[in-house]
Amino acid sequence: MGEGRIPAVSVELLEVDPLTAARRLLGAVLTVRGVRATVVEVEAYGGPPDGPWPDAAAHSYRGPGVRNAVMFGPAGRLYTYLSHGIHICANVVCAEDGVAAAVLLRAAVVESGHDVVQRRRGESVRETALARGPGNLCSALGITMADNGIDVFADDSPVHLRLGAEQPYVAGPRVGVSKAADRPWRLWLAGRPEVSAYRRSPRAPAPGGSD
Repeated sequence: MGEGRIPAVSVELLEVDPLTAARRLLGAVLTVRGVRATVVEVEAYGGPPDGPWPDAAAHSYRGPGVRNAVMFGPAGRLYTYLSHGIHICANVVCAEDGVAAAVLLRAAVVESGHDVVQRRRGESVRETALARGPGNLCSALGITMADNGIDVFADDSPVHLRLGAEQPYVAGPRVGVSKAADRPWRLWLAGRPEVSAYRRSPRAPAPGGSD
């Protein structure tokens, strides 16, 4: 194994703080229902005020409930939710069991299964936009709400994750959140056209007015 490499499959590598986990998920390979894609953009999220990484923008901020229970579970599980009641978004849970933290998968490069993805997303969608944005990523890969809680490291998982080498990245504020809006917890691989554009929530304080 060369310098800078990490084991290809090891849930222990995600039993860490959300920002470290986000770095390790960049460049990871997702294999989902006939499609293989490489993750090029992620966002880290913490947990409630009494946890190690308080994060008012996280679904887990108000504590565990039926909807967000997976975020408080073991690392390597998939946490899915509906954004605006329409778009499915997928997160990979990190940190220790019982501690809430997760990493949102924001964008990916489709490596194989293009014909499947084009059918799902539409023939008119450009290749660079097939899995750009968390909702489009799930649509392209066929991730559903039924995948909530599955183990992405299990050999027989319909959503399988393979970690790779940590890569140089760029960091900036998260997209569309009104709380903790300045926190530079969105990470992406530089120069990738598949990375989504930054859009600040109109409900967020002026830049510099948030953590």
